[in-house]
Amino acid sequence: MSLAAANTERIKIGSGILPFRTRSVGLLGMTARTLDDLAAGRIKIGLGAWWEPLATRNGLHTAKPRTALREIVVALKELLDGKSVTYHGEYVNLDEINFDAPEDDNSPSYPVPVYIGAVRMRMMELVREVADGVLMDFLVPPEHTERSVEYIKVGADRAGRSLEEIDCPQLLGVAIDDDHPQAAVEACKMFLTQYIGQQPHITESSGATPEQIAGVKSVMGWPATQEQIREATQFVPDDLVRSVCACGTRAETIERIEAFVATGCTEPVLTPLANADSTIEKVARAVRRDG
Repeated sequence: MSLAAANTERIKIGSGILPFRTRSVGLLGMTARTLDDLAAGRIKIGLGAWWEPLATRNGLHTAKPRTALREIVVALKELLDGKSVTYHGEYVNLDEINFDAPEDDNSPSYPVPVYIGAVRMRMMELVREVADGVLMDFLVPPEHTERSVEYIKVGADRAGRSLEEIDCPQLLGVAIDDDHPQAAVEACKMFLTQYIGQQPHITESSGATPEQIAGVKSVMGWPATQEQIREATQFVPDDLVRSVCACGTRAETIERIEAFVATGCTEPVLTPLANADSTIEKVARAVRRDG
């Protein structure tokens, strides 16, 4: 993020997603503040719970990730508002912390929006209550995006907020190969197969059937080798890949990106899964051509 901030002038730069247990609120605040110095008004901080079982394997299991994230986001936003923060919760315990660089004497605020990385609906509920936006995850179909945005809207209405106040970007796995579109599909299939085998929160929302999930897990170990992932792709059909990724020819990929935008994704955050430079260039050309 620092390299991007120092070498660009216009693009927005966001973390997607920082595991909230790896940095304290004070360190998160200093990270955001320093990045804002490099790229004023262009930084976004995205936070999320580290998925299981990886969090536990790293000694960072959180029994109540939603509670922890609520406390962290509320305290962090107060800190970025230039306040002296005292907060005592289950996970966050702060006593009068504030920025204290010479330029902070008058308690300036730093306009860094805080996003929550969310897949499940209970985390969407937290977005509507405390965050500036949600970074929706990839490898889910547009129907999941539509449901998520609607869930945020209903909650925002109840909280007296407008949906327009809540940004809803989404990660999208993309791959373009006009000469060999199936190769693009296969690249996305490898990525999706690994996620089905290792990330339960994505698996349950991807649309994969219990039989497909069981087949993948019967082959893959932990951590999985590329050979195991490739073998497990036999259980992941092309239509599932195409439902959760934007892949194939340029026209097919753009059409799929547009399907996610139509369901409420405010900004596609593209993750090239093959032919990265070519894929980004072709999407960019399509966007410029369409105005």
